[in-house]
Amino acid sequence: MAQLDVDFIRNQFPAFRSKELQETIFMENAGGSFMAAQVLERLNHFYNDNKMQPFYPNAASSAAGEQMNESYQALAPWLGVSADELYFGPSTSQNAYVLAQSVIGWLREGDEIIVTNQDHEANGGAWRRLAERGIIVREWGVNKEDGCLDVEKLKPLLNTKTKLLCFPHCSNIVAHINPVKEICDLAKEYGAKTVVDGVSFAGHGLPDVKALGADIYLFSLYKTYGPHQGVMVISKEMAPLLASQSHYFLDGVREKRLMPSGPDHAQIASIAGVGQYFEAVHDHHFSNNLNADEKAENLRGLFAQAEEARMKPLMAYLREKENITIHGPQ
Repeated sequence: MAQLDVDFIRNQFPAFRSKELQETIFMENAGGSFMAAQVLERLNHFYNDNKMQPFYPNAASSAAGEQMNESYQALAPWLGVSADELYFGPSTSQNAYVLAQSVIGWLREGDEIIVTNQDHEANGGAWRRLAERGIIVREWGVNKEDGCLDVEKLKPLLNTKTKLLCFPHCSNIVAHINPVKEICDLAKEYGAKTVVDGVSFAGHGLPDVKALGADIYLFSLYKTYGPHQGVMVISKEMAPLLASQSHYFLDGVREKRLMPSGPDHAQIASIAGVGQYFEAVHDHHFSNNLNADEKAENLRGLFAQAEEARMKPLMAYLREKENITIHGPQ
């Protein structure tokens, strides 16, 4: 396995050359990340040359539409999904809210959903409020000893009335990575759909969503080197169950039906830069004569190895301190 070239990574981010940020350590992981140069270049180009309604029959407008379309194509391979399973929106918090509105009609009074107390409020509150519409909300609580979700405690909550299970990929309490595929497979046995909040996880490497088996997977691009947009990966089987939340005449427009605010053209066009950044990192460390799945897997391993190498000595140091208690899995 190649070793992460930190100097190369830093060179992909103009922020590290900013005089205002010199001698500053950026640790705002929960709030977001800086944008990669590839994203900034596309954003600047769109605002300079194509700031108009896209998809009209003139050269500049057509180019604007093409740049937006490129983003779906450029990001999808790094998630192991097809471009038509990607949906964008202003943020993950707002996307979760819109999704919770879109299931009204599919969910009927008396249907049951399961949420956890391990989530960010964005992926908890929006679903919990469905109780006001007659939906029964059950809570899958964390183990008080280690802060983790115990799959055995989920099983009694599932039944034939369970329609939706919403949980995080990575704990917002103790940072533990949940066994997403196991949980999704279990939900499927009862015919339940799954919504996985991947915001806390995606910054450490975009997952293979198809392999996880989630019906909906959410994360934030502004925490993965992109613009202030959220991503919804929605399976082709799940999408027809969601009612359009946009203008009635846009019901048949896939990219807009779950975007009541309308698309932010420039930011969507810049998302392709995230894919281009990953492409650059991969090709710097590995052979570029590989298919998309192989490239994505290489990058996941590269990032995981780099993080583990930095965490091991820190965790070893903390474990030796008698006055420090570590909560969660060791």
